[in-house]
Amino acid sequence: PGPAAPSGAQCLEHDCFGIFWAARPFAEASAECERGGGHLMTVRSTVAEDAIALLLQNRSGRLWLGLRLPLPLACTEPAQRLRGFQWVTGDRRTDYSNWAPSERRCGERCVTVSRELRWEERRCEEPADGFLCEYNYAGSCPRLPPAEGLPVTYATPFGARGGDFLALPPGSSAVVPALGLELRCDEEGESEGLRWGRAAPGAWPCRLANGGCEGACGEEGGRPRCSCPDGKVLAPDGRGCSSPCAGAPCQHHCVVADATFLCMCESGYRLAADGSSCEDDDDCAVLPRLCEQVCVNTEGGFECRCHRGYEMLEGRCRPVSRCYEAPCEQRCEDVPGGYRCGCFPGYAVDPRVPTRCLLHCNRSQCPAQCDPHSLSCECPEGFLLDDDADSGQVCVDIDECDMNFCQHNCTNRPGSYECHCHAGYQLLDQNHCVKIPEDDREGEYSGDFGPGPQTPIPSRTPPKAEHLHPGVLVGIAVGALSAALALLALGYHLAKKRCRPPATMDYKCSGPHEKEMGLQPVASGCAA
Repeated sequence: PGPAAPSGAQCLEHDCFGIFWAARPFAEASAECERGGGHLMTVRSTVAEDAIALLLQNRSGRLWLGLRLPLPLACTEPAQRLRGFQWVTGDRRTDYSNWAPSERRCGERCVTVSRELRWEERRCEEPADGFLCEYNYAGSCPRLPPAEGLPVTYATPFGARGGDFLALPPGSSAVVPALGLELRCDEEGESEGLRWGRAAPGAWPCRLANGGCEGACGEEGGRPRCSCPDGKVLAPDGRGCSSPCAGAPCQHHCVVADATFLCMCESGYRLAADGSSCEDDDDCAVLPRLCEQVCVNTEGGFECRCHRGYEMLEGRCRPVSRCYEAPCEQRCEDVPGGYRCGCFPGYAVDPRVPTRCLLHCNRSQCPAQCDPHSLSCECPEGFLLDDDADSGQVCVDIDECDMNFCQHNCTNRPGSYECHCHAGYQLLDQNHCVKIPEDDREGEYSGDFGPGPQTPIPSRTPPKAEHLHPGVLVGIAVGALSAALALLALGYHLAKKRCRPPATMDYKCSGPHEKEMGLQPVASGCAA
């Protein structure tokens, strides 16, 4: 038999269903649906069942549905919703089934639907009375609004014809014999949807679907014509309405001006000579004082920067402070080309390490630096802590000259001392003097002391030495012993002053020939 034509069809928004009253086995019926762009009908809900009832129109017979027992499965499974069958679309998804009672059966089986809408199993090679096809579309055109004296006949792409369709799939046609007009459901204009239209531009009579006009339809001199609202212009088909900016070559923005358009550019750009392109505006050249120091033009704008040695802070260029990275222990000062370290009062910059600070006192006594938490105090080098003073804990200068550090003469200074040599001698190190050789003695003296008065030459020979009286020798011995006891008492007093009990702070005591400053706490007591 040749190709079958549908004897009826019904379309919804996205689906169409056609009924074919032609005896075909299952395979041939399926091929017939595929030739029209569809497949045998799937019934997944009551909506599809209602469409079948409408198409049957109380006619009796059995029609193929799109259900088949897949191979190599040879038997049905009555306990399952689809009894082991599978839709021709390759899935088993459904929310609905309406099986006629049946036992487990084996062999190649397919499904038909009857007038009572019951699903029945039957052999696939046996012809049924007809079949149902399903077609799926992305959208549809609504049926044309009825107009008196203008009957319309529709035709679908899969061959169904009639005048009672609720919706028409794309590619459908509508014929209006009274006007000699044929319309087609297709995409038109900017609507990006399906509309009724025709190849010839312009409106058709306004009484049928507003003449196809998207805007208003009017007839002047018996000729229909479409018009568009303000801000839109008539599309090339003479029926649709589009913005003048549709397809405009503007690079940035398009602005509607009556029936035409104007191109505009974003801030930082200007319109090029072609009237549509946008060129970057050199803001730094237009406004020379935009930035405090350096202005750099960017695409669509500008950027402010600073000279070397400056940084941007809150929109202003400020000199970069080297003190942020300086290793100063206490204070830092920016100077041209770098930084200078400083110290708090009572401290001085270490001459050997300029970034460090040392305790410093340029008087005979200064307040001690005490930690309120550990109750420990520190003194500069060359000073001792004295907590017997009425004014609190102070640092008292050590008189190194009383300790006989210098071999000849000594000058005490705050925190230090200075040795001097007699005439004819020079300093060998900090403390000791050596005799100047005869060749180097002329005009050279050591320290602050110049040569003494010249020793007079005796005018006569001195008398011969006489033996001392024993009483004189006893007196000399007693005097020497008294002087030794006095020196011993002085040494004890100085040692007691330098060495405090551990309750305050212990300091390492210095020996008689090498100076040790009182800055180093020790755990044990001081040596005498």
